[in-house]
Amino acid sequence: MNLPCFCPVLLLALQASLLSSSMAESPQDRTQETYLQCLIDSSDPSSPPISPLAFFPSNPSYSSVLRSYVRNLRFNSSTTPKPLFIVTPTHVSHIQASVVCAKIHGLELRIRSGGHDYDGLSYVSPAPFVIVDMFNLRSVDIDAEGGTAWVESGATLGEVYYAIAARSGVHAFPAGVCPTVGVGGHLSGGGYGNLMRKHGLSVDNVVDAVVVDANGRVLDRGSMGDDMFWAIRGGGGASFGVIVSWKIKLVSVPEVVTVFKVEKTLEQGATDVVHRWQYVADKVDERLFIRVVLLPVVRKDQRTVKAKFVALFLGGADELLDVMSQSFPEFGLEPKDCLEMSWIESVLFWSNYPKGTSPNVLLQRIPESEKFLKKKSDYVQEPISKVGLEGIWNKMMELKRPALTLNPYGGRMSEISDSETPFPHREGNIFKIQYSVTWKEEGDEALNQNLNRIRSIYNHMTPFVAKSPRSSYLNYRDTDLGINQIGNESYSEASIWGTKYFKANFDRLVQVKTMVDPNNFFRYEQSIPCMSSWPSRMAE
Repeated sequence: MNLPCFCPVLLLALQASLLSSSMAESPQDRTQETYLQCLIDSSDPSSPPISPLAFFPSNPSYSSVLRSYVRNLRFNSSTTPKPLFIVTPTHVSHIQASVVCAKIHGLELRIRSGGHDYDGLSYVSPAPFVIVDMFNLRSVDIDAEGGTAWVESGATLGEVYYAIAARSGVHAFPAGVCPTVGVGGHLSGGGYGNLMRKHGLSVDNVVDAVVVDANGRVLDRGSMGDDMFWAIRGGGGASFGVIVSWKIKLVSVPEVVTVFKVEKTLEQGATDVVHRWQYVADKVDERLFIRVVLLPVVRKDQRTVKAKFVALFLGGADELLDVMSQSFPEFGLEPKDCLEMSWIESVLFWSNYPKGTSPNVLLQRIPESEKFLKKKSDYVQEPISKVGLEGIWNKMMELKRPALTLNPYGGRMSEISDSETPFPHREGNIFKIQYSVTWKEEGDEALNQNLNRIRSIYNHMTPFVAKSPRSSYLNYRDTDLGINQIGNESYSEASIWGTKYFKANFDRLVQVKTMVDPNNFFRYEQSIPCMSSWPSRMAE
């Protein structure tokens, strides 16, 4: 990939002149014309004009552009802080201009690719801020013969899967099962899905990237260096720059895969099957991924818990039945439960589309419905006893709404070193839990009630999950774990949430941040801090 020309002398001169003219003004005092002129002056004149791509509150399209990628209704109210303007780049020069102008005018920069960040950090800030929304940069260039692809950060996973399947029936990419998730955030936080036991995480299959750094430079893997390339593959790209595009390595899949979806309630023996699943799911054939979704439900006026087992096997039904009969006979899988299909059809199956649905639906960028939501996560390293599971069921039925999704590890995940990428949750983890609560009712009462529900089940799970630290998955952003005090970041405070996401890799991320963004331009509530906030270590 050819990188665009960048002229640091020109931009530094522009920065100096505009900075001197705006020192006395607050961001709120400056006019739309001031910001827009900065964007125009800072853009490459040979690139498409930036003016039509900048949306200010006076623009009739401002609200629709802002809301179109808000995936959590908690952050779509009249009181939610709004950006001073939104830039929707179609060229890397527009990103460079956005970075330069945000620095000149003292604005925070939020980067949005799909809007699925659970706590809204890509499009909300308490300080004056702007949004760079990547949705126009969504090309997917497949090299089926070479087994790679260049994917821009604004593409969705659905668009990536569609493009791969259009070129090859035996290639795939290991990433998430929700097709409307944006590539930029998903890959920079790790990225997992139902191919992870065979092929690892998304970031384990990234071979290059293009980034705009805090100085407006356009860098690839060679020019950014090994440390920054390591950091953006699981350390949260928005701490280090704007990821423009990723070069990914495609993986091989058979022409025929097999899926199943089987539900069991407590009355149908779910406790025994879930208990046994813990001993099998991370050790079974690495081609098999069995997710468990646990839901409190009401059946015949009685509260119970339903366990929904959803699986993908990279092979035919007969072989899957053999694997299950040998490794997990207690499950009782039957031939009628198994559906053979292509890999792209399995993507649709996992997205709950009926059999026969056209893959064209993967090109739809907007989910069918949006909800208020809150999510949290944990890792489990020792099987939970049946007594422990029964206590969890009782808590879920008491709370009525939280759902737990259990995703198995093992296989390829146990073969990769904890320090290979910033994502450290590898060997020793049986499964990950996602806690989820969603609701449709507006207002503070519903909000507080549902936040209390998910926090209550999370607290109940304390004895059963990983400790020292109690770990979490970065892409399930959870500000309950702690936040930075913007403008007064502290290593000690950041390490509270940082070690949960990154464990021992957190300190290296701080070192890389200090090297590539020493002035902490790319900052938000859970961004990696610089070493200047590390006084106790610096004194040693």
